[in-house]
Amino acid sequence: MIFSKWLATLLGGAFAVQGALAIDLNIDDESSLKSAAKTVATTMMKYYDARESKNIPGKLDGTWWEGGSMFMTLILYWFVTGDDQFNHAIQEGMYFQKGDDNFFPSNYSQYLGNDDQVFWGLAAITAAEFGYPEQDGQPSWVSLAQGVFNTQYPRWDTSSCHGGMRWQIWPYQDGYLTKNAISNGGLFQLSARLALYTGNKTYADWAERIWDWSATTPLLKQKNWNIADTTTCGTQCTDHGDFQWTYNYATYISGAAYMHNYTKGTETKWKEGIEGLIKTSQQFYPTTGFNGAGGQILSDITCEPLGNCDRNQITFKAYFSNWLGVLTTIVPGTYDLIFPQLRTSAQAAAKQCSGGDDGNYCGIRWYKQAEWDGTKGLEQQMAVLGVLSANLIPFKNKGPMTSESGGTSKSNPNAGTNSTDNKVPVLNTIGTGDRAGAGILTVIFVSGWAIAVTWMIRGG
Repeated sequence: MIFSKWLATLLGGAFAVQGALAIDLNIDDESSLKSAAKTVATTMMKYYDARESKNIPGKLDGTWWEGGSMFMTLILYWFVTGDDQFNHAIQEGMYFQKGDDNFFPSNYSQYLGNDDQVFWGLAAITAAEFGYPEQDGQPSWVSLAQGVFNTQYPRWDTSSCHGGMRWQIWPYQDGYLTKNAISNGGLFQLSARLALYTGNKTYADWAERIWDWSATTPLLKQKNWNIADTTTCGTQCTDHGDFQWTYNYATYISGAAYMHNYTKGTETKWKEGIEGLIKTSQQFYPTTGFNGAGGQILSDITCEPLGNCDRNQITFKAYFSNWLGVLTTIVPGTYDLIFPQLRTSAQAAAKQCSGGDDGNYCGIRWYKQAEWDGTKGLEQQMAVLGVLSANLIPFKNKGPMTSESGGTSKSNPNAGTNSTDNKVPVLNTIGTGDRAGAGILTVIFVSGWAIAVTWMIRGG
Protein backbone atom coordinates (compact mmCIF):
# COMPACT_ATOMS: atom_id res chain seq x y z
CA MET A 1 0.00 0.00 0.00
CA ILE A 2 2.81 2.36 0.95
CA PHE A 3 4.76 1.31 -2.15
CA SER A 4 1.72 1.95 -4.34
CA LYS A 5 1.31 5.44 -2.96
CA TRP A 6 5.02 6.11 -3.48
CA LEU A 7 4.84 4.83 -7.06
CA ALA A 8 1.73 6.90 -7.81
CA THR A 9 3.42 9.99 -6.43
CA LEU A 10 6.55 9.33 -8.48
CA LEU A 11 4.62 8.73 -11.69
CA GLY A 12 2.42 11.73 -11.09
CA GLY A 13 5.50 13.89 -10.66
CA ALA A 14 7.03 12.48 -13.82
CA PHE A 15 3.92 13.27 -15.85
CA ALA A 16 3.82 16.75 -14.36
CA VAL A 17 7.42 17.35 -15.40
CA GLN A 18 6.65 15.99 -18.86
CA GLY A 19 3.75 18.39 -19.23
CA ALA A 20 5.86 21.28 -18.00
CA LEU A 21 8.65 20.71 -20.53
CA ALA A 22 6.72 22.39 -23.32
CA ILE A 23 8.55 23.21 -26.56
CA ASP A 24 12.25 23.79 -26.15
CA LEU A 25 13.13 27.15 -27.68
CA ASN A 26 16.28 29.22 -27.94
CA ILE A 27 15.01 32.51 -29.33
CA ASP A 28 18.48 33.46 -30.60
CA ASP A 29 19.01 30.23 -32.54
CA GLU A 30 17.52 29.87 -36.01
CA SER A 31 17.53 26.07 -35.92
CA SER A 32 15.75 26.06 -32.58
CA LEU A 33 13.08 28.42 -33.88
CA LYS A 34 12.59 26.35 -37.01
CA SER A 35 12.26 23.16 -34.98
CA ALA A 36 9.73 24.75 -32.64
CA ALA A 37 7.72 26.19 -35.55
CA LYS A 38 7.70 22.82 -37.31
CA THR A 39 6.36 21.10 -34.19
CA VAL A 40 3.57 23.66 -33.86
CA ALA A 41 2.70 23.59 -37.58
CA THR A 42 2.63 19.78 -37.64
CA THR A 43 0.19 19.68 -34.73
CA MET A 44 -1.95 22.35 -36.40
CA MET A 45 -2.17 20.33 -39.60
CA LYS A 46 -3.29 17.27 -37.63
CA TYR A 47 -6.46 19.22 -36.93
CA TYR A 48 -6.78 20.11 -40.61
CA ASP A 49 -6.32 16.51 -41.72
CA ALA A 50 -8.85 15.22 -39.15
CA ARG A 51 -11.65 17.69 -39.91
CA GLU A 52 -15.08 16.42 -40.90
CA SER A 53 -15.02 18.61 -44.04
CA LYS A 54 -11.73 17.16 -45.29
CA ASN A 55 -13.37 16.24 -48.60
CA ILE A 56 -13.53 20.01 -49.27
CA PRO A 57 -9.98 21.34 -49.67
CA GLY A 58 -9.42 24.59 -47.78
CA LYS A 59 -12.66 24.36 -45.82
CA LEU A 60 -12.47 24.08 -42.02
CA ASP A 61 -15.38 22.76 -40.00
CA GLY A 62 -17.83 25.54 -39.22
CA THR A 63 -15.80 28.29 -40.84
CA TRP A 64 -14.65 29.29 -44.30
CA TRP A 65 -12.50 32.38 -43.75
CA GLU A 66 -10.10 30.66 -41.35
CA GLY A 67 -8.89 28.40 -44.15
CA GLY A 68 -7.49 31.45 -45.93
CA SER A 69 -5.91 32.84 -42.79
CA MET A 70 -4.35 29.46 -41.99
CA PHE A 71 -2.82 29.23 -45.46
CA MET A 72 -1.55 32.80 -45.16
CA THR A 73 0.20 31.84 -41.92
CA LEU A 74 1.62 28.68 -43.47
CA ILE A 75 2.96 30.53 -46.52
CA LEU A 76 5.05 32.79 -44.31
CA TYR A 77 6.13 29.71 -42.33
CA TRP A 78 7.29 28.11 -45.60
CA PHE A 79 9.16 31.26 -46.55
CA VAL A 80 11.12 31.55 -43.31
CA THR A 81 11.80 27.83 -42.80
CA GLY A 82 11.91 26.26 -46.26
CA ASP A 83 9.69 23.44 -44.97
CA ASP A 84 7.55 22.41 -47.93
CA GLN A 85 5.72 19.43 -46.42
CA PHE A 86 2.42 21.34 -46.34
CA ASN A 87 2.67 22.81 -49.84
CA HIS A 88 0.29 20.34 -51.42
CA ALA A 89 -2.41 21.10 -48.86
CA ILE A 90 -1.90 24.86 -49.24
CA GLN A 91 -2.03 24.85 -53.04
CA GLU A 92 -4.94 22.42 -53.17
CA GLY A 93 -7.00 24.46 -50.72
CA MET A 94 -6.19 27.85 -52.23
CA TYR A 95 -7.02 26.80 -55.77
CA PHE A 96 -10.13 24.86 -54.75
CA GLN A 97 -11.62 27.87 -52.98
CA LYS A 98 -10.66 30.44 -55.62
CA GLY A 99 -14.19 30.74 -57.00
CA ASP A 100 -14.21 32.85 -60.16
CA ASP A 101 -10.57 33.80 -59.49
CA ASN A 102 -11.72 36.07 -56.66
CA PHE A 103 -12.15 33.84 -53.59
CA PHE A 104 -15.90 34.27 -53.66
CA PRO A 105 -17.04 30.68 -54.23
CA SER A 106 -20.75 30.26 -54.85
CA ASN A 107 -21.18 27.67 -52.12
CA TYR A 108 -20.30 30.22 -49.43
CA SER A 109 -20.77 33.62 -51.06
CA GLN A 110 -24.34 33.88 -49.84
CA TYR A 111 -23.37 34.39 -46.22
CA LEU A 112 -19.86 35.84 -46.32
CA GLY A 113 -18.63 39.17 -45.05
CA ASN A 114 -16.14 41.42 -46.81
CA ASP A 115 -13.60 40.54 -44.14
CA ASP A 116 -14.01 36.81 -44.83
CA GLN A 117 -13.16 37.26 -48.49
CA VAL A 118 -10.31 39.68 -47.98
CA PHE A 119 -8.33 37.25 -45.84
CA TRP A 120 -8.05 34.89 -48.79
CA GLY A 121 -6.88 37.82 -50.90
CA LEU A 122 -4.26 38.64 -48.28
CA ALA A 123 -3.12 35.00 -48.39
CA ALA A 124 -2.76 35.25 -52.17
CA ILE A 125 -0.73 38.47 -52.11
CA THR A 126 1.48 36.93 -49.40
CA ALA A 127 2.17 34.03 -51.76
CA ALA A 128 3.05 36.45 -54.57
CA GLU A 129 5.34 38.57 -52.41
CA PHE A 130 7.33 35.62 -51.11
CA GLY A 131 7.60 33.63 -54.34
CA TYR A 132 5.39 30.78 -53.21
CA PRO A 133 5.17 28.10 -55.96
CA GLU A 134 2.34 28.34 -58.47
CA GLN A 135 0.83 25.44 -60.41
CA ASP A 136 0.67 25.35 -64.20
CA GLY A 137 -2.79 26.04 -65.52
CA GLN A 138 -3.86 27.93 -62.42
CA PRO A 139 -4.25 31.71 -62.01
CA SER A 140 -1.28 33.51 -60.54
CA TRP A 141 -1.27 34.42 -56.86
CA VAL A 142 -1.21 38.14 -57.53
CA SER A 143 -4.11 37.84 -59.98
CA LEU A 144 -6.19 36.09 -57.30
CA ALA A 145 -5.46 38.98 -54.95
CA GLN A 146 -6.48 41.37 -57.74
CA GLY A 147 -9.68 39.37 -58.20
CA VAL A 148 -10.57 40.00 -54.56
CA PHE A 149 -9.85 43.71 -54.97
CA ASN A 150 -11.93 43.86 -58.14
CA THR A 151 -14.98 42.36 -56.43
CA GLN A 152 -14.59 44.41 -53.26
CA TYR A 153 -13.99 47.99 -54.33
CA PRO A 154 -17.37 48.23 -56.18
CA ARG A 155 -18.95 47.57 -52.77
CA TRP A 156 -17.58 50.84 -51.44
CA ASP A 157 -20.72 52.36 -50.00
CA THR A 158 -21.44 56.08 -50.20
CA SER A 159 -25.11 55.76 -49.27
CA SER A 160 -24.12 56.18 -45.63
CA CYS A 161 -21.11 57.67 -43.83
CA HIS A 162 -19.87 59.14 -47.14
CA GLY A 163 -18.06 55.91 -47.89
CA GLY A 164 -16.64 52.78 -46.33
CA MET A 165 -16.96 49.03 -46.60
CA ARG A 166 -19.87 47.38 -44.88
CA TRP A 167 -19.02 44.41 -42.68
CA GLN A 168 -21.33 42.03 -44.51
CA ILE A 169 -22.22 42.01 -48.17
CA TRP A 170 -25.91 41.25 -48.46
CA PRO A 171 -28.81 43.42 -47.19
CA TYR A 172 -30.44 40.45 -45.46
CA GLN A 173 -27.49 40.08 -43.07
CA ASP A 174 -27.58 41.80 -39.69
CA GLY A 175 -24.01 43.02 -40.17
CA TYR A 176 -24.95 44.82 -43.38
CA LEU A 177 -25.64 47.96 -41.32
CA THR A 178 -22.21 47.83 -39.73
CA LYS A 179 -18.94 49.21 -41.06
CA ASN A 180 -16.02 47.65 -39.23
CA ALA A 181 -12.29 48.05 -38.92
CA ILE A 182 -11.25 44.70 -40.32
CA SER A 183 -13.29 44.97 -43.54
CA ASN A 184 -11.97 48.46 -44.26
CA GLY A 185 -8.50 47.78 -42.92
CA GLY A 186 -8.35 44.53 -44.86
CA LEU A 187 -9.10 46.18 -48.20
CA PHE A 188 -6.76 49.04 -47.29
CA GLN A 189 -3.92 46.62 -46.66
CA LEU A 190 -4.65 44.57 -49.78
CA SER A 191 -4.75 47.73 -51.91
CA ALA A 192 -1.46 48.97 -50.47
CA ARG A 193 0.25 45.65 -51.07
CA LEU A 194 -1.04 45.46 -54.64
CA ALA A 195 0.21 49.01 -55.20
CA LEU A 196 3.69 48.09 -54.05
CA TYR A 197 3.82 44.77 -55.89
CA THR A 198 2.44 45.96 -59.23
CA GLY A 199 3.40 49.63 -59.15
CA ASN A 200 -0.15 50.47 -60.28
CA LYS A 201 -1.27 53.81 -58.85
CA THR A 202 -4.93 52.82 -58.90
CA TYR A 203 -4.36 50.53 -55.95
CA ALA A 204 -2.46 53.26 -54.09
CA ASP A 205 -5.32 55.69 -54.70
CA TRP A 206 -7.77 53.23 -53.21
CA ALA A 207 -5.53 52.59 -50.22
CA GLU A 208 -5.33 56.31 -49.53
CA ARG A 209 -9.08 56.72 -49.98
CA ILE A 210 -9.82 53.99 -47.43
CA TRP A 211 -7.28 55.34 -44.92
CA ASP A 212 -8.56 58.90 -45.24
CA TRP A 213 -12.19 57.82 -44.96
CA SER A 214 -11.42 55.64 -41.92
CA ALA A 215 -9.87 58.68 -40.28
CA THR A 216 -13.23 60.50 -40.51
CA THR A 217 -14.81 57.78 -38.36
CA PRO A 218 -14.05 56.10 -35.02
CA LEU A 219 -12.42 53.26 -36.96
CA LEU A 220 -9.17 55.25 -37.12
CA LYS A 221 -8.94 58.06 -34.59
CA GLN A 222 -5.77 59.87 -35.56
CA LYS A 223 -5.96 62.12 -32.50
CA ASN A 224 -5.00 59.24 -30.21
CA TRP A 225 -4.49 56.44 -32.77
CA ASN A 226 -7.29 54.35 -31.35
CA ILE A 227 -9.11 51.88 -33.60
CA ALA A 228 -12.74 51.10 -32.84
CA ASP A 229 -13.92 47.66 -33.89
CA THR A 230 -17.21 48.81 -35.40
CA THR A 231 -19.42 51.76 -36.26
CA THR A 232 -22.91 51.79 -37.78
CA CYS A 233 -24.62 53.28 -40.80
CA GLY A 234 -27.62 54.44 -38.76
CA THR A 235 -25.52 57.03 -36.93
CA GLN A 236 -23.58 58.01 -40.05
CA CYS A 237 -20.60 56.25 -38.50
CA THR A 238 -20.37 58.44 -35.41
CA ASP A 239 -20.94 55.69 -32.83
CA HIS A 240 -18.25 53.20 -31.95
CA GLY A 241 -17.93 49.65 -30.68
CA ASP A 242 -14.74 49.89 -28.71
CA PHE A 243 -13.58 46.30 -28.30
CA GLN A 244 -9.84 46.33 -28.86
CA TRP A 245 -8.36 43.60 -31.05
CA THR A 246 -4.77 43.01 -32.14
CA TYR A 247 -5.62 42.27 -35.76
CA ASN A 248 -7.48 45.54 -36.32
CA TYR A 249 -4.37 47.49 -35.39
CA ALA A 250 -2.03 45.24 -37.33
CA THR A 251 -4.17 45.51 -40.46
CA TYR A 252 -3.88 49.29 -40.59
CA ILE A 253 -0.23 49.35 -39.43
CA SER A 254 0.76 46.91 -42.16
CA GLY A 255 -1.10 48.79 -44.88
CA ALA A 256 0.54 52.04 -43.81
CA ALA A 257 3.93 50.32 -44.00
CA TYR A 258 3.37 49.23 -47.58
CA MET A 259 2.21 52.73 -48.49
CA HIS A 260 5.26 54.22 -46.80
CA ASN A 261 7.43 51.99 -48.94
CA TYR A 262 5.38 52.65 -52.09
CA THR A 263 5.73 56.42 -51.66
CA LYS A 264 9.43 56.00 -50.81
CA GLY A 265 8.87 57.80 -47.54
CA THR A 266 7.82 61.05 -49.19
CA GLU A 267 4.44 61.22 -47.43
CA THR A 268 4.81 61.71 -43.69
CA LYS A 269 1.24 60.52 -42.99
CA TRP A 270 2.26 56.90 -43.36
CA LYS A 271 5.23 57.03 -41.00
CA GLU A 272 3.16 58.95 -38.48
CA GLY A 273 0.42 56.35 -38.75
CA ILE A 274 2.83 53.46 -38.29
CA GLU A 275 4.46 54.95 -35.23
CA GLY A 276 1.21 56.18 -33.71
CA LEU A 277 -0.56 52.85 -34.09
CA ILE A 278 2.43 50.86 -32.83
CA LYS A 279 2.46 53.06 -29.75
CA THR A 280 -1.24 52.50 -29.12
CA SER A 281 -0.72 48.77 -29.68
CA GLN A 282 1.27 48.70 -26.47
CA GLN A 283 -2.07 48.04 -24.79
CA PHE A 284 -1.76 44.48 -26.07
CA TYR A 285 1.32 44.01 -23.90
CA PRO A 286 -0.34 44.56 -20.53
CA THR A 287 1.91 45.44 -17.60
CA THR A 288 -0.34 44.43 -14.71
CA GLY A 289 -3.00 41.90 -13.88
CA PHE A 290 -1.71 39.19 -16.19
CA ASN A 291 0.30 36.89 -13.98
CA GLY A 292 3.57 38.67 -14.52
CA ALA A 293 3.24 39.55 -18.21
CA GLY A 294 5.19 42.70 -17.40
CA GLY A 295 4.39 44.52 -20.63
CA GLN A 296 6.27 41.97 -22.75
CA ILE A 297 3.78 39.25 -23.72
CA LEU A 298 1.23 39.72 -26.48
CA SER A 299 -2.40 39.32 -25.42
CA ASP A 300 -5.82 39.98 -26.89
CA ILE A 301 -6.92 41.90 -23.85
CA THR A 302 -10.63 41.96 -24.65
CA CYS A 303 -11.12 38.22 -24.18
CA GLU A 304 -8.02 36.53 -22.75
CA PRO A 305 -8.30 37.71 -19.12
CA LEU A 306 -11.74 36.11 -18.86
CA GLY A 307 -10.73 33.08 -20.92
CA ASN A 308 -13.66 33.58 -23.29
CA CYS A 309 -11.96 34.11 -26.66
CA ASP A 310 -13.91 32.47 -29.47
CA ARG A 311 -12.17 30.56 -32.24
CA ASN A 312 -11.94 33.65 -34.46
CA GLN A 313 -10.35 35.78 -31.77
CA ILE A 314 -7.82 33.10 -30.85
CA THR A 315 -6.20 33.49 -34.28
CA PHE A 316 -5.76 37.26 -34.18
CA LYS A 317 -2.27 37.25 -32.63
CA ALA A 318 -0.96 35.23 -35.59
CA TYR A 319 -1.72 38.08 -37.98
CA PHE A 320 -0.45 40.75 -35.59
CA SER A 321 2.88 38.93 -35.26
CA ASN A 322 3.26 38.16 -38.95
CA TRP A 323 2.28 41.56 -40.31
CA LEU A 324 4.39 43.52 -37.83
CA GLY A 325 7.32 41.17 -38.32
CA VAL A 326 7.24 41.68 -42.09
CA LEU A 327 6.79 45.42 -41.56
CA THR A 328 10.31 45.69 -40.16
CA THR A 329 11.73 44.62 -43.53
CA ILE A 330 10.14 47.50 -45.45
CA VAL A 331 10.17 50.34 -42.92
CA PRO A 332 13.67 51.06 -41.61
CA GLY A 333 13.94 51.83 -37.93
CA THR A 334 10.97 49.78 -36.76
CA TYR A 335 12.83 46.67 -35.56
CA ASP A 336 13.44 48.02 -32.07
CA LEU A 337 9.82 49.11 -31.82
CA ILE A 338 8.51 45.65 -32.59
CA PHE A 339 10.86 42.74 -32.07
CA PRO A 340 11.83 42.94 -28.38
CA GLN A 341 8.23 42.14 -27.44
CA LEU A 342 7.72 39.64 -30.26
CA ARG A 343 10.76 37.79 -28.93
CA THR A 344 9.47 37.57 -25.37
CA SER A 345 6.03 36.67 -26.68
CA ALA A 346 7.46 33.77 -28.69
CA GLN A 347 9.34 32.49 -25.66
CA ALA A 348 6.18 32.64 -23.57
CA ALA A 349 4.10 31.02 -26.32
CA ALA A 350 6.52 28.09 -26.57
CA LYS A 351 6.20 27.49 -22.83
CA GLN A 352 2.43 27.43 -23.22
CA CYS A 353 2.76 24.54 -25.69
CA SER A 354 2.75 21.81 -23.08
CA GLY A 355 -0.72 20.31 -23.38
CA GLY A 356 -2.13 17.05 -24.70
CA ASP A 357 -0.68 13.56 -24.53
CA ASP A 358 2.53 14.52 -26.28
CA GLY A 359 2.96 17.90 -24.58
CA ASN A 360 2.93 19.80 -27.89
CA TYR A 361 -0.56 21.30 -27.85
CA CYS A 362 -0.58 25.04 -27.30
CA GLY A 363 -2.82 27.25 -25.22
CA ILE A 364 -3.66 30.86 -26.04
CA ARG A 365 -2.93 32.71 -22.79
CA TRP A 366 0.80 32.91 -23.24
CA TYR A 367 1.31 34.90 -20.05
CA LYS A 368 0.47 31.75 -18.07
CA GLN A 369 4.00 30.47 -18.55
CA ALA A 370 4.06 28.15 -15.57
CA GLU A 371 1.25 25.97 -16.84
CA TRP A 372 -0.73 25.10 -19.96
CA ASP A 373 -4.00 27.05 -19.89
CA GLY A 374 -6.03 23.94 -20.76
CA THR A 375 -7.19 25.06 -24.21
CA LYS A 376 -6.17 23.55 -27.51
CA GLY A 377 -7.21 23.66 -31.13
CA LEU A 378 -6.14 24.55 -34.65
CA GLU A 379 -6.52 28.22 -33.80
CA GLN A 380 -4.19 28.06 -30.79
CA GLN A 381 -1.56 26.37 -32.94
CA MET A 382 -1.97 29.04 -35.61
CA ALA A 383 -1.43 31.86 -33.14
CA VAL A 384 1.81 30.33 -31.82
CA LEU A 385 3.02 29.47 -35.33
CA GLY A 386 2.52 33.12 -36.25
CA VAL A 387 4.76 34.49 -33.53
CA LEU A 388 7.44 31.82 -34.06
CA SER A 389 7.53 32.49 -37.82
CA ALA A 390 7.73 36.22 -37.18
CA ASN A 391 10.87 35.69 -35.12
CA LEU A 392 12.49 33.90 -38.05
CA ILE A 393 12.08 36.93 -40.33
CA PRO A 394 15.29 38.64 -39.12
CA PHE A 395 17.26 35.47 -39.88
CA LYS A 396 15.83 35.39 -43.40
CA ASN A 397 16.77 39.04 -43.83
CA LYS A 398 14.59 39.41 -46.89
CA GLY A 399 11.37 41.33 -47.31
CA PRO A 400 8.40 40.97 -49.66
CA MET A 401 9.22 41.09 -53.35
CA THR A 402 7.59 43.21 -56.00
CA SER A 403 7.30 42.72 -59.74
CA GLU A 404 10.40 44.91 -60.03
CA SER A 405 12.45 43.18 -57.34
CA GLY A 406 12.22 39.48 -58.11
CA GLY A 407 8.51 38.74 -57.88
CA THR A 408 7.50 36.34 -60.64
CA SER A 409 3.74 36.13 -60.07
CA LYS A 410 2.07 37.78 -63.09
CA SER A 411 -0.44 40.59 -62.80
CA ASN A 412 -3.94 40.43 -64.27
CA PRO A 413 -5.75 43.70 -63.46
CA ASN A 414 -9.04 42.31 -64.77
CA ALA A 415 -9.04 39.15 -62.68
CA GLY A 416 -12.34 38.14 -61.15
CA THR A 417 -14.42 40.62 -63.13
CA ASN A 418 -16.47 37.94 -64.90
CA SER A 419 -18.08 36.83 -61.67
CA THR A 420 -21.86 36.55 -61.45
CA ASP A 421 -21.78 36.15 -57.66
CA ASN A 422 -22.37 39.84 -57.02
CA LYS A 423 -26.05 39.37 -57.72
CA VAL A 424 -28.09 39.07 -54.54
CA PRO A 425 -28.97 35.36 -54.24
CA VAL A 426 -32.44 34.00 -53.66
CA LEU A 427 -33.34 34.52 -50.02
CA ASN A 428 -34.35 30.96 -49.27
CA THR A 429 -30.92 29.58 -50.10
CA ILE A 430 -28.97 31.48 -47.45
CA GLY A 431 -27.49 29.98 -44.31
CA THR A 432 -25.22 30.99 -41.48
CA GLY A 433 -21.50 31.14 -41.10
CA ASP A 434 -19.02 32.51 -38.64
CA ARG A 435 -17.32 35.75 -39.51
CA ALA A 436 -13.77 37.00 -39.34
CA GLY A 437 -15.06 40.12 -37.56
CA ALA A 438 -15.26 40.13 -33.79
CA GLY A 439 -18.87 41.28 -33.62
CA ILE A 440 -21.91 39.15 -32.93
CA LEU A 441 -22.64 36.14 -35.08
CA THR A 442 -25.50 36.75 -37.44
CA VAL A 443 -28.20 34.10 -37.30
CA ILE A 444 -30.74 34.14 -40.09
CA PHE A 445 -33.93 32.13 -39.81
CA VAL A 446 -35.52 31.36 -43.15
CA SER A 447 -37.52 28.56 -44.68
CA GLY A 448 -35.28 25.67 -45.58
CA TRP A 449 -32.42 26.95 -43.39
CA ALA A 450 -31.32 23.59 -42.04
CA ILE A 451 -31.26 22.04 -45.49
CA ALA A 452 -29.26 24.95 -46.88
CA VAL A 453 -26.66 24.80 -44.14
CA THR A 454 -26.23 21.04 -44.54
CA TRP A 455 -25.76 21.50 -48.26
CA MET A 456 -23.19 24.29 -47.92
CA ILE A 457 -21.08 22.63 -45.25
CA ARG A 458 -21.10 19.06 -46.49
CA GLY A 459 -21.67 19.51 -50.19
CA GLY A 460 -19.87 22.82 -50.82
